[in-house]
Amino acid sequence: MMVLKRSRFAGLLACLSLAGTGGCSSFMSHSGPDQGYYPGTRASAKIVADSDSGWVMRPLAAIDLPFSAVMDTLLLPWDYYRSGRDKTADSPRERVLRSEQLNHTDENLSQAAPLVINTPRQQ
Repeated sequence: MMVLKRSRFAGLLACLSLAGTGGCSSFMSHSGPDQGYYPGTRASAKIVADSDSGWVMRPLAAIDLPFSAVMDTLLLPWDYYRSGRDKTADSPRERVLRSEQLNHTDENLSQAAPLVINTPRQQ
């Protein structure tokens, strides 16, 4: 009886951990700039189809693929909301420039003394 309870607990734990790790590609692709619709599913499918992917990543991406498809489907309203935005504003360069303008860092740097690099003198 005790062995049966342990095996059920182990099976439940394995299923929950598998379900908890599912959809990783979807979460990662939605945390960055807009990549269109179903970006996590496309990322997992690309890893599975790529012959240069490692032997560890291909099975993990194959397991993740259906979970990412479900998560991407749930996040379709968010993708639709972000689809009309300007994608250039999501680039890291534009975010840094915008931050410098808000903090007036660009003005402070223009008034700073130029950086002098000491080079060894030749004798």
